[in-house]
Amino acid sequence: MAVGQTPMQPGLLSSTVSFVEGRIAPNSIYAVLHRECRNLFPDAMFAGLFAEDGRRSVPPMIVAVVMVLQRLEGLSDREAVDRFAFDVRWKYAAGGLDFDHPGFVHTVLVDMRARLAASDRPDRIFERTVEVAAQAGLIGRKRVLDSAPIYDAVATQDTVTLIRSAIRGLLRAAERPLRTELRALISSGDAYTDLGKPVIDWTDAAEREALIDSRARDGYALLAHLDGRRPEQEVAQAARLLATVLGQDLEQDEGGVFRIARKVAKGRIVSTVDPESRHGRKTASRSFDGYKGHIAEDPDSEIITATVVSAGNVGDADPAVDLLADILPEQAEVEQAAEVYGDAAYGTGPLLARLAEAGIDSKIKVQPANAPGGRFTKDAFTIDLKAGQVSCPNRVSVAIRPQSDGSGVARFGAVCAICPLAARCTTAKDGREIKISPHEEQLARGRADSRDPGWLASYRATRPKVERKIAHLMRRRHGGRRARVRGTIKIDADFSLLAAAVNLARLAVLGISSTPGGRWAAAGA
Repeated sequence: MAVGQTPMQPGLLSSTVSFVEGRIAPNSIYAVLHRECRNLFPDAMFAGLFAEDGRRSVPPMIVAVVMVLQRLEGLSDREAVDRFAFDVRWKYAAGGLDFDHPGFVHTVLVDMRARLAASDRPDRIFERTVEVAAQAGLIGRKRVLDSAPIYDAVATQDTVTLIRSAIRGLLRAAERPLRTELRALISSGDAYTDLGKPVIDWTDAAEREALIDSRARDGYALLAHLDGRRPEQEVAQAARLLATVLGQDLEQDEGGVFRIARKVAKGRIVSTVDPESRHGRKTASRSFDGYKGHIAEDPDSEIITATVVSAGNVGDADPAVDLLADILPEQAEVEQAAEVYGDAAYGTGPLLARLAEAGIDSKIKVQPANAPGGRFTKDAFTIDLKAGQVSCPNRVSVAIRPQSDGSGVARFGAVCAICPLAARCTTAKDGREIKISPHEEQLARGRADSRDPGWLASYRATRPKVERKIAHLMRRRHGGRRARVRGTIKIDADFSLLAAAVNLARLAVLGISSTPGGRWAAAGA
């Protein structure tokens, strides 16, 4: 399929331009796309996705505009192509097309996403919005970080459903001869064809336990049969999923009976339909199943500069370096100072150390030191890393004993038994113990900064801006707060496209426009 060309000359009498202009605000996303869509998303930008000859595609500029508006309005593929066919604002946004400009089928959007995903620049639409904002002088060297839960598009499954679904997936992946061999090993009598749960008396504990044990034995029998073989990739993948599901939820008692373990496995799979979804926690009282969408924002222009999607159980600070790649230099010498803002979820030793190494001013909160019962916190002790010792509030000093992982520990031991301040310090029979992080210097500085009034004023004036941006991204439940697709790669691409749409809406408000020299400018910038 060859790249199609966008029509350049709308009809004089049938164009949507005269009808729409005057009816929409000049700083709306429809207006900025109408004025600049050919400069924002020229057909040549997508030429590498198509062959040099063949049947002409729907012009990729038009498809890009539809994809952006689709994500901004939280529509499905079918809803988006219907909107393009019948909403004159969409045809106006695509360069002022004629009223009777032909629409296209929803599979065009599916095809374009697949072509982008397989390319060397899958996020080129989002990258284009960042490039335009940078050329217009709207992106400086300040960044604010935050994340938000993205609920998965599947139902969370219980242990029985997980095991049966994983076995069913393995049987489905196997070719007929292997499938016949595997089915011969099933001893429970379950055909593994029904999606519903087996019919038993679920109020009877003995029946529930027998069900779990029999399905677990079926699963392990199938895995044992495949052990030592080299199955096809799809079968091997299904077998790994089954092994993970069996191992994460079950344990054997002394009699060899499989039971549900009284623990929650780290990184537990919550659905075989979307094996990459994870149980996450945004706060101590707020949990979810799915993914996290992470963003970096320029707080002055409120333009999103980077996005990452991770599993729901990934810490906020883990993808921070990727989000800050555009301001993290190879060496500490930089021409202009940079600042990074983030809440306490980003106040980890490795991230603070990386920022310090790059010469970036950290405006990231660090959790204050605490101790039970209102006793002396860690900050009440003097930690001298150069001398390798820690002094307590009673001015007793002990050496820091280094650990193999780069951390250390200072144990006061018996001196606490005769210390007059012991009641305010510890109740441990072996005395107070102070743990030293490998990044203790950065953490201590971060805790001190977080108490400084000037630092706090800057933080409070800047940090909330990213929360407003998160609200813009998540305002639609379908495709915003809840994923439209499954798997990290697809959700990451969808989230990136959503960020592009939000960026374009912001650029419209800022009065973005192209210049005769092919550059970009913003009103008042």
